[in-house]
Amino acid sequence: MLLVAVVVADVLSVAAGLNVRRVFVAIAGGDMEAYGLTLQAHLLHQRAYSLQLLALVPTAVVFVLWFRRVRLNAEVFDASLQTMRPGWAVGAWFVPVGNFWLPRRVAGGVWAASTRADEGRSTVSGTPMNLWWAAWVLDLVFGRYAARTYERAELPQEVVDAIGLVVASDVLDIVAAVLAMLFVRRLTAMQGERAAVGPTPPSAHRASDPATY
Repeated sequence: MLLVAVVVADVLSVAAGLNVRRVFVAIAGGDMEAYGLTLQAHLLHQRAYSLQLLALVPTAVVFVLWFRRVRLNAEVFDASLQTMRPGWAVGAWFVPVGNFWLPRRVAGGVWAASTRADEGRSTVSGTPMNLWWAAWVLDLVFGRYAARTYERAELPQEVVDAIGLVVASDVLDIVAAVLAMLFVRRLTAMQGERAAVGPTPPSAHRASDPATY
């Protein structure tokens, strides 16, 4: 539900951003009357941004708590597939630069352990996890670039171009949030099924690289 709230806030931000772009397109085209609409347009966009933060902060907290829980479950399912200790399920998100790949390593181990009951059981495709992670990293990098470009924009045409990047960033954030929903639902369901089987006996453990899943 929190991820749904993020999507709703992003949709409102997209609408506000398109409104800012419309006003500055008019100004760039020589419509002097459009100058009177700039304050209101910027104010609406700022309010939409505040809503995004209001939705994002609790979502991030709850997501990390969920991520830690599924990592602890994975330790019970098959500890041999975990290349990073449980504490990294939280700490990996706060490592500068390292947060671009460390959480993915944790997720890889969790996914692998959640799909295996024994040596004969086939693994589940890691596509939902990989799509979520790729979208999240792309959203993080592109979002920062768009925000900095928008902050530096001064001339009407520069604002038009920059707000276009911000809108694209919001759309990418929507995609990342939807993929996060799919990832959460799939992994949670997998762990429910895996829990019914029980932990993997030590004799059934085999070396594997969770990052490949």
